[in-house]
Amino acid sequence: MSRLIPAMFFALILATGAAAQSQQPAPPSFTGFLKNVYMGDRNEITRSAAKFPEEFYGLRPGPQTEVRTFGQLVGHLANFNYLWCSQAKGEKNPAEGKDFEKLTSKADLTKALNDAFAYCDPLYTSLTDASGQEVVEITQENGNKRRINRMSLLVLNFGHNQHHYGNMVTYMRIKSVVPASSEPR
Repeated sequence: MSRLIPAMFFALILATGAAAQSQQPAPPSFTGFLKNVYMGDRNEITRSAAKFPEEFYGLRPGPQTEVRTFGQLVGHLANFNYLWCSQAKGEKNPAEGKDFEKLTSKADLTKALNDAFAYCDPLYTSLTDASGQEVVEITQENGNKRRINRMSLLVLNFGHNQHHYGNMVTYMRIKSVVPASSEPR
């Protein structure tokens, strides 16, 4: 009996170790990757918009009037996050008829941006491989209708956010303001 207890204890340890090894974490997925990069980018954009002084929201990087001001970039991101996330959800755009690029105050622009991201967040956080492959119908800027899988539309939205965050960084660097992505960690 005295040998049986240590032997049972040893067998239990081996069984526990084997069970732990067989419970491998799920392999990385593109869906998980997209969720993470969206949230990281979203946070850098909103922190940078909040950090940039209001006096520079009218800044253009040159004299060309066709180039957006910093504030117009913030409004543009709000417009398109509402547009593409509503299409990915299969819903009517809750900001339809509004043009956030026309707002001028930092408070109004950052509110619009934060509200647009808050509208998109549940879509990204609930995204699965299966829901990402569902086909949605979108209306493009030229009025053409197109069928696309949800994941592709959300990748487009992320890429668009990332593209314009790069623009925002340039404006911030012109005024010697450190963008969120370059803040000390």
